[in-house]
Amino acid sequence: MPNINDVKCMLIIGSTSGLGRALALSILDLPSKPTVIVCGRRQERLDELVSSHGADGRLRAVKLDVNTDRQTLKAAIDDIIRTYPDLDAVMFSSGVQCGSDFSKPETIDLDGFLTEIHTNYTSVLMMITFFLPHLISLGESGLPTFLYTISSGLAIMPSPSVANYSAAKAAIHSLSMALNVQLKEKNVHVVEILPPLVESELHDGQGTTEKLSKVWMPLTEFTKLTMEQLITDAAQISIGMVAHLYQQHEAGRMEATNKFFEFQKAQINQ
Repeated sequence: MPNINDVKCMLIIGSTSGLGRALALSILDLPSKPTVIVCGRRQERLDELVSSHGADGRLRAVKLDVNTDRQTLKAAIDDIIRTYPDLDAVMFSSGVQCGSDFSKPETIDLDGFLTEIHTNYTSVLMMITFFLPHLISLGESGLPTFLYTISSGLAIMPSPSVANYSAAKAAIHSLSMALNVQLKEKNVHVVEILPPLVESELHDGQGTTEKLSKVWMPLTEFTKLTMEQLITDAAQISIGMVAHLYQQHEAGRMEATNKFFEFQKAQINQ
């Protein structure tokens, strides 16, 4: 299977901070010298990235807020494809996390939950749909293309304190496996990254950053371990303690999904 060393031009959505930013800079440093397009809603951070790391012209920036209506989002994706017709890889790293206590249902912020679901799952599903005609076309011409999703160890073992976030990441996990099977014959390669708790701004809004900083994986360590696996042919990349969860609960599921898909096709064609 082709890997990240085959990427010529990658867009990383949600790359102004955290995992997305760190991975964007590491991918920029690959010996294959890909073009990397950082993407996010904060223009000042995009400008800082390009001014600090874009001297050779391979680092570009696109402002995009995934929390917009479907038509606006599709128009933005279409514009990106027109501007970068050699785009052959997209990574989805934008995310938001809200705490919740369903034992006190009156405290549940449903509007916030809907935004959380949209940012972490629905917008990713829509953007994948909008990018796929372009990626499939490149793939069918003989050029491997890539979709990189970022789920979480919470997709395997949910955290009751962030129930909605866990559910959204479980949806990304399931979608990634299904797309991996559906798109393999189109030369579109789907790779899912399953991080553990990692150093991030994600928890700032909940006031849990100080407590979690005592136990999370440093961002530099996560980035190093992830890049080591991205250059392999792995379709699912589990990092740190998530690797144990993956082996315990998920090993063999991708193969089983492939077999189930083939069984379904055979039944339909009878």
